[in-house]
Amino acid sequence: MADTTYDLAIIGGGPAGYTCAIRAGQLGLKVALIEKTDKLGGTCLHVGCIPTKAMLFSAEVWDHLKHAESYGIEGVSAPKLNWQNVLKRKNDITVKHTKGLDFLMKKNKVTVVRGHGRLTGGAKDGVFTIDVTAEDKGKGQDAELQAATKILTKKVVIATGSDARMLPGYQADDTILTNIEILSLPTFPKSLVVIGSGAVGVEFASIFKSFGAEVTIIEALPRIVPVEDEEVSKELTRAYKKRGIDVNVSCKVEKIEKTKDGVKVSFVDAAGKPQVKEAEKVLVAVGRGPRTADAGLDKTKIQLDRGFVPVNEWMETSEPGVYAIGDIVAGLPQLAHVGAMAGVVVASKVAGKYARPVRKDRVPGCTYCDPQIGSVGLTEAQAKEKGYQVKVGKFPFVGNSKATILDSHDGFVKVVSDAKYGEVLGVHIIGPNATELIAECVVAMELEATVEELMFTIHAHPTLAESLLDGFSSVEGMAINA
Repeated sequence: MADTTYDLAIIGGGPAGYTCAIRAGQLGLKVALIEKTDKLGGTCLHVGCIPTKAMLFSAEVWDHLKHAESYGIEGVSAPKLNWQNVLKRKNDITVKHTKGLDFLMKKNKVTVVRGHGRLTGGAKDGVFTIDVTAEDKGKGQDAELQAATKILTKKVVIATGSDARMLPGYQADDTILTNIEILSLPTFPKSLVVIGSGAVGVEFASIFKSFGAEVTIIEALPRIVPVEDEEVSKELTRAYKKRGIDVNVSCKVEKIEKTKDGVKVSFVDAAGKPQVKEAEKVLVAVGRGPRTADAGLDKTKIQLDRGFVPVNEWMETSEPGVYAIGDIVAGLPQLAHVGAMAGVVVASKVAGKYARPVRKDRVPGCTYCDPQIGSVGLTEAQAKEKGYQVKVGKFPFVGNSKATILDSHDGFVKVVSDAKYGEVLGVHIIGPNATELIAECVVAMELEATVEELMFTIHAHPTLAESLLDGFSSVEGMAINA
């Protein structure tokens, strides 16, 4: 291995890393992908996006079964939850896509190296050296490569991902959970406290409530899903309380104690009063920290920012020839699709092909709770802070015929625009299939479409997408169905 010099070596086989490897291979580069575990796919495929959404779909089917008779389906008056089969389906999906990634590596002639990769320093004579320590020797598809100790490469991409943060003084176990442990619970808990209300927190709250658990959310900030538009936060709070989820905001968690039956969480509520909530399990969903401590970055010119890696618009670090993508990048949203696109950008740049920098104001944010949330661009408050003369339109799903067909009326489409030129500054959707609908809005903003142009864009009937047509028309007070 040490006699081979690669064009590009990538440390980390999650969505950012494997996407970068595939595109680099497609562009004719000689690529090495270094992954310390015996499976490609990273957090997203194994303990994040994919298994979570598989469970959310099971929960959605379960919710429909509760009202089967209203859809004209009889004989399912007493459906029974088989938790083990929910987990099995989730696992089968991850296994299928893991095998798919192995195939894609071979198809694109990417050399997969199993082991922990660490940079040894800057380039010498234009070549970097990466030390690889085999952690699972004898396992995986490329056993002959696991003994490799050095990888030589002209360019390096760091894509080591992130870990779930834990509250200070606590460790994850079978009662105090992170996204990893909660996906493999052997039995379904009857009650769950969720600390944190970002995407991870509200998604698991949605799953477990659908299946019948008593769910409590405790959030430190004044509203849940705090990165979203304020009206979206209000609507999700309303919907969750309607579903019977106990939502608590502006709270401070004091301590978590183990009990005979599970766990006891002590916190101070918004009024400053001490509260106690007991449950079988507690999920800590307070964000993710960058995994940069053991990648050899200290041997380079890279200066970390609270553990994150600063980069320029092309994702290049202060060490020439070393790039960073994914969850470790300072100021970049920790989203699989952002990391993946950053990987495409880097591979294209290294190959000397056309590329465009990642624009943070064009990143779709998707939360797969019920109701779903999809958003892109500026919130109304952010647009006003930036000095825009803001014009807002809002259309409720209650006026959309397809939403009626789907029996999913909660939520709305909200369009934030610049009053002077009609530029679309942001779109915020909460409601059915919001995570799919937002894609149209991203394309519209990429192509710099105006509100007026979108008002004359034909949408098929009956579709949920028509809500976007009404949403853009509502900016001018001319929504047809409201």
